[in-house]
Order: sequence, then C-alpha cells, then structure tokens
Amino acid sequence: MTKNNKIGIIVDRDFATKHAPPYPHPIFLSYETPQRIAAILSFLEENNVFMNEKVIKIKPTLVDESLLNLAHSRYLIESVRNFSNRGFGLLSEEIFITEDTFELAKKAVGGTMQAINSVLNDNVDQSFALIRPPGHHALREKASGLCIFNNIANSIIHLRENQHYNKKIAIVDIDAHFGDGLVQYFYDDPSVLYFSVHEFDFAEGDIGFIDELGEGEGLGTNINFPLPMGSGEEEFLECLDILNPILKAFQPDLIIVAAGFDMHYSDPIGNCNLTSNSYYKFAKEILKIAGELCEGKLAFILEGGYSIIALPYCVHAVIKALLNEDYKQPIIEKFKTPSGTKNEEVEKIKSSLLELLTEYWNL
Repeated sequence: MTKNNKIGIIVDRDFATKHAPPYPHPIFLSYETPQRIAAILSFLEENNVFMNEKVIKIKPTLVDESLLNLAHSRYLIESVRNFSNRGFGLLSEEIFITEDTFELAKKAVGGTMQAINSVLNDNVDQSFALIRPPGHHALREKASGLCIFNNIANSIIHLRENQHYNKKIAIVDIDAHFGDGLVQYFYDDPSVLYFSVHEFDFAEGDIGFIDELGEGEGLGTNINFPLPMGSGEEEFLECLDILNPILKAFQPDLIIVAAGFDMHYSDPIGNCNLTSNSYYKFAKEILKIAGELCEGKLAFILEGGYSIIALPYCVHAVIKALLNEDYKQPIIEKFKTPSGTKNEEVEKIKSSLLELLTEYWNL
C-alpha cells in the first residue's frame, strides 16, 4: 500500500435532509435521523477533509426499482413505495416512512453500489459510503431494525447477477448489533465470508452466537464474535486475532466493512465502551490486511451509529486511517473509558470459537 491512496467518499445532501423521523426523542425510531449525515458532512468540511487531494467526492448511482428485486420481495418494495406515496406510515414497529423514504432508500442502495464499484473499477483505492437508512437488518421480505433495503446484499447480488463478478467477497460487520438480515442472504454461500463482531446478551440469550456457522457449502463461512455488553477497545480488537488468519485463509478479492459505530461509549442504543480511536485502530488493521490480500480493495458502508456528537469523530477516524494519516482523539474522549474488564470472558469466547472453526479452517 502506498501513502498516496485515493479515497472515494460517497456523499449526497439528500441523506442529510430527507427521511426525517416524525417522532421526538427518546423514541427508538427517532435515532435514525438526517442529523447523522448532516453532522458528519459538517465535521468533515470544517476539518477540510474534502480539500485533501487524495479524497474524491462521488455521487451515488441512481438505481432503477427493478434492481431491488434482486434482494427483496415485490411486497416489501411496493409497501415502501406505497407508504411513501401516501406521505407517511409505520412499516412494522421499527420503520417509519415519509414521503421521501422510498427514493432515499433506493439512493442508499445506489451509494453502496457506487462505493463498491469505484473500488473494483480502480477509480479509487478505498471508499466510504456515507449513506442512510442503514441496511444490515433488512430481510428479503421485511424491513427491520431501522433498515429498509439491504444495501450491501443488494449490491453483492447485483455484482453477481448483473456484472458477472464471481470472485470471493468478505463482509466484516462491526455494528454493535448482529446483522441478522445480511447474514441470511449468504448463509449457505461459500464465496461470501461474513464475519461479525457485535455486542451479545449473554444473560437473556441472543442471535449471532458462535455456533451459527452457516449451512451446506457455506458451513464455516459465517463467523460470529459476540462481545459481552460493557466491552471496551481491548475486547473489541481481540476479534482481529481470528479475523486476520481467517481472511488470509479465505483470500478475498474484495473486503466490505459494514461500518456501524454504535459500540461507541456515548451511543444511545449501544452498550459498549469504544472510542473513535478504537475504530481508527481497526481501520488501520483492516486496510493493512486488504493491502496484503486484495490490492487494498476495501469499501466501508455506513450502518448504525446514533450519537450525533460521536459519529462524526468515528467516521473521521476511519478516513484518517484510510489516508494513512495520524488521528488525534477529541478532548471529549480524553477520560479513561472502561476497557479490559471483560477480557476473561472474551478469551473464553475466542478459544471456543477457534475450537469450532478448526473443522473448517487450518488456523
């Protein structure tokens, strides 16, 4: 990897203005707001990120509605479109709809496609899609968890079916919440590796546990690294001890990071203790791995992250890592966040996961 990487950032002002929740805080639905992107763009502009000659602004691809058929049922697509035409609605208990939701959700898919294609076509070295609504909870027949269409799944299936791209793809999901929608598309697909590190409710039980390894030919290519609630940077970065050798064994031609930032300590719907510097360290490591394995072909796709104050810092930290530049933590993070308090639990999780994976990988 050179220090002159070109970084493509997919931006569109519509993400910062449209699909605004008609609810006040603290209702869960209200956290998926245009302010998320508005805060990021304002912060990046104030810090002259877009003035950097290595940073290229890229507009999202405008996708035709027919492309959504690749990953979603007609019923879901028509439901979102019909609710948007009416100007309001509630799709399940977790999805609000406004008059511009359908078009923005299509644009989120288009932004993800553009982030991936710009890397594959060598227009840029790495990319970051600053899009919303997020997508990794969306199912084929159901919008879920603040997600409407599955941005990454749509993009991968489009690559496969319309662009005849048949090479290996690795998805690394670092959102605080398990990508229960995304995983179901590729659970039996050995050409797509899904690796998720996420918070896990060990008291009540949860999905996204270590024994969910895929099925059929895809056995062993679905890997979950569940973290106890309250985990900090040390525990989070432990996932690299498994992710690194798995990626080297899998040999992907493209790495996609489902970049959720809701493990930040200030996030209103996350339960971990990461800082923006934690994401900087992770991004530096995944960039290094991508450089070794797939000529640096790496695309970050924004998922969760709902602290309007922290989210811009986390995104900036990742961009700094991609640019091979030093990152200075903000003063609001200077106090010591809890980290290392769950090390013993995480070591048990890691050793148990490694034991399961030895049947499928030479680790």
